[in-house]
Amino acid sequence: MESEYWTYLIWATGIGALSAVSLPLGSVVGLAARFRPLTLSLLAAFGAGALIAALSVELVAPNVSALQHGGGGSVHADAYRNFLALIVGAICGGVAFVVLDQVVNAHGGFLRKTASTLAYFQMQKRARVEQLIKEAAEVPFLQDVPPHDVHRLASIVRPVTFTRGEVLFEQGDTADALIFIRSGSVRFTDHGQHLTEMTARNVLGAIELLTGAAHPVTAVANESVECLYISKEQFDEFRKMSPAFDEACRKVASEHLEILKEYHARETRQAQKWAQEAIQSLRMGTEPPTTIELLRARQEHRGAPLAVWLGILLDGIPESLVIGFGVLTMLSARLTSTGSVAIGEVIPYTLVAGLFLSNFPEALSSSANMRHQGWSNSTIFNLWFSLTVITALGAGLGYAVGETLPHAWRVFSEGMAAGAMLTMIASTMIPDAVHSGNPPAVGLGTLAGFLSAIAFKLLE
Repeated sequence: MESEYWTYLIWATGIGALSAVSLPLGSVVGLAARFRPLTLSLLAAFGAGALIAALSVELVAPNVSALQHGGGGSVHADAYRNFLALIVGAICGGVAFVVLDQVVNAHGGFLRKTASTLAYFQMQKRARVEQLIKEAAEVPFLQDVPPHDVHRLASIVRPVTFTRGEVLFEQGDTADALIFIRSGSVRFTDHGQHLTEMTARNVLGAIELLTGAAHPVTAVANESVECLYISKEQFDEFRKMSPAFDEACRKVASEHLEILKEYHARETRQAQKWAQEAIQSLRMGTEPPTTIELLRARQEHRGAPLAVWLGILLDGIPESLVIGFGVLTMLSARLTSTGSVAIGEVIPYTLVAGLFLSNFPEALSSSANMRHQGWSNSTIFNLWFSLTVITALGAGLGYAVGETLPHAWRVFSEGMAAGAMLTMIASTMIPDAVHSGNPPAVGLGTLAGFLSAIAFKLLE
């Protein structure tokens, strides 16, 4: 019996390796070839559909069928208990995946896939926008602008820091940006003579952008000054989109012009004339989104290679355990009915096919994404190859552990794996597919993968 145990354990390990060998294969293809985005989308959608089929047919369907046709008495009670174990396990698995995925992503694991990479930068942008909106609420210039316009404005501004003594702009320069002062103070000089100062929650450049005039003064940072920049092109476009913002710009520009007017009135009549003409111009009005970010993200997350590997491992562990459980279930059923078994009779074909078909496009598209981010080919391949080995060992572990667990606990474990895998499909695989292609293509590709995996049921 001990020799048979080791034989069956080796079978489970080999079947696990078979399901995951498509990972290094997909990686090689992804590194060697260039694919159109639509092709990547179809492959990713196909893999998602195949994996959904594997989960539905191999994990969920047997427990649902047992609940419906289990008869009465203790048999029905066992089926009911197993069904609840599956549901609770799926919930726990989904929550566990989300929590662990967030931990891994926080250390750079988001770089492993396009969808998680995009989600990371969207989250960073959202946090920045929320902070800017809070700051904007304290800027008198923006208090008359509707919140939804401020939100749009916050999404296009660019943070810039000036050191003490650094010039923000020179007198006579053409204005190219609107500048919000977030912290620090700025002094203004006219031909070297001190004029005035401005501190946080003030705006610079509105006069010049509205009138087309050059900067009438020089602006110098008194200390470290944090600012927000809006380019002239974005400024002009946003004024068209938001009449309230346009009016706020005119108001603040008029106030600044009055200050200049009072100052220049003591100097020359020409300066006063300039200010009057600029005010008149305000009344008339004027009408006239990288790779770098990815590299910066890698530099900010020095542990990114390990985090990426852990992220890939997190995606693969549930799959390997499910294979081991599947082999154990089919082996037990076959031995009970016939007393003998061959390896071809204990392969959960739909499950293995679904994993194989989903692993290939996942590794292909992710490898192409990693290469685009600057990873070396050898590092990328080793990441996926190591996961193949771990999947094989995980399948063996699933078989070994499954033998010692009561059936209800095994179902619970299968439910956890299924919940984690389904959450992964919805959070990364399908978003990857949609990002690369279009919804109709993703829908058809998912259907094709689903039907292809189900077709392997004919081999059982």
